[in-house]
Amino acid sequence: MAPRQAPATARQGRGSTIAFSPALRELALGARERVEAQLERCELCGAAIAPQHRHVIDASSGELKCTCRACALLFDRDGAGGGHLRAVGSRRFALDGLSLDDARWAALGIPVEMAFFVRSSRDGHVRAIYPSPAGAMQASLDTAAWWDELVADNDPLKTIDDDVQALLVDRVRGRRRQWIVPIDDAYRLITIVRTHWRGITGGSALWRELDDFLAELDRSARRILIHSDREETRWPS
Repeated sequence: MAPRQAPATARQGRGSTIAFSPALRELALGARERVEAQLERCELCGAAIAPQHRHVIDASSGELKCTCRACALLFDRDGAGGGHLRAVGSRRFALDGLSLDDARWAALGIPVEMAFFVRSSRDGHVRAIYPSPAGAMQASLDTAAWWDELVADNDPLKTIDDDVQALLVDRVRGRRRQWIVPIDDAYRLITIVRTHWRGITGGSALWRELDDFLAELDRSARRILIHSDREETRWPS
């Protein structure tokens, strides 16, 4: 017969203990392990991470990876990871007065009124990506000349960091709003549309989710005023 296992103990105040039976200890351990199994994991080191966490992008594939704070800090420096892994930041800027009229937008041929633009550090190509019920869709038009003209007319766009930042444009229902956002914000928008779309027009739940997302984006962004005469761009202090 196996020797009887002594009960585990835990402190209860000063100078006293409370006994845990082996069965109760195993039950508690099992519950802890089940909770840990449900936590997200850093895709670089495997550590458990909170629901709100940072991301690193693989510039060679465009894939976002969920990371712990330590790994994000590791790839927050230029040249880290051979340059192909880059930490995504958190700064957001709302652009007031961006020179983007209806004719220029229509030239893209995008069938919706919302899209984001991100430049690849590998080949310098700018992709125009827009949300759909099926996920991310890429505009078929070659955006190189279109983008170059837009940047020439709007100096703040020259500061967009390849791979990790995007220009997000919202023209839905007559709105004219633009932001420079971390690339994970742009893909979060794609996820909202894909997961909440219902019916032909998307459904009321989708539009509430989108409005909430964009309102929070606007609240957290620092504003940049671009004068229409291009004489001055007011940067946030």
